[in-house]
Amino acid sequence: MFAHDQARQDLQRARRARELRDVLAILRRQPNELIPFDWVRHLSPQGERWLGVRPIDVDQIIGSVDRYREFDRHYLPREKHLDERWIGVREAQLRGKELPPIQVYSVGGRYFVKDGNHRVSIARRQGQKYIDAEVIELGVTIPPDSTDTLKDIIIKGEYAHFLNESRLDAAVPGHLEIVFTTPGRYERVLEHIRTRQYYLDRKPERAGLPPVSWEDAVRSWYERLYLRVVQELAEHDVMRRFPGRTEADLYLWIMDHRYFLTQAAGHDVGTEEATVDFSAHHAPPIYRRLGQRAKLLLRGQLHPAR
Repeated sequence: MFAHDQARQDLQRARRARELRDVLAILRRQPNELIPFDWVRHLSPQGERWLGVRPIDVDQIIGSVDRYREFDRHYLPREKHLDERWIGVREAQLRGKELPPIQVYSVGGRYFVKDGNHRVSIARRQGQKYIDAEVIELGVTIPPDSTDTLKDIIIKGEYAHFLNESRLDAAVPGHLEIVFTTPGRYERVLEHIRTRQYYLDRKPERAGLPPVSWEDAVRSWYERLYLRVVQELAEHDVMRRFPGRTEADLYLWIMDHRYFLTQAAGHDVGTEEATVDFSAHHAPPIYRRLGQRAKLLLRGQLHPAR
């Protein structure tokens, strides 16, 4: 009876902790749900392999195959009809019974529980660092994170596709991450690279030479266009005027702005003039920037110094 009563008390404490987490999530405007395993398909996983039974980091378990509605993001229990199951597992643990390994999918070093969600919930609640698991690994280019929303996962999947199509890793080893805050942007970047290849091929000094390779076009686009804009954003302190946005976001906007300025001026204005002009005329008003910065700070997504 002692073990059963102790398990029930542990469940009640876990529920109170979950209620507090829910309130904090509302105040911070952050999701407090586990990531459904179904979202992983957006990351275009390539094959799977069984890794056997091994200890895994409990804190790296971020989602579930089919129980993602029954626990919050910290694996605290939500559904009351499963109380007895939670209590039964905790009671068995208190009595010293050996529990079988859980079953998980490993996706970029993060884990999604196939079987053993209650064991994970109790392990997290007890501060357990590792748990034994049967691991099936799925290969992905960009790993998910515990704070990801569906939009984040979709963008990561698009980024993985972009890296595969552009072969940027091979053309420019150690390149900066190119991260957007809105889906549907990477195809536009690929179009910029194709345009760059076309432009380079038609330079007068290349007459009679072989066509510009895709790798050379990617390298030229990155070094002569993308990296140059990123550097100019830093030189003119532009990012502070667009809180919550990334260099990649600004790159696309500035390239569009450069086109319109060039059309109006009758000559190419260059990226620096376009960057400065875009910042001066299209940055959000100060009150909106302050509000956005406050929201980001509350969510832990912006450093106070920025």
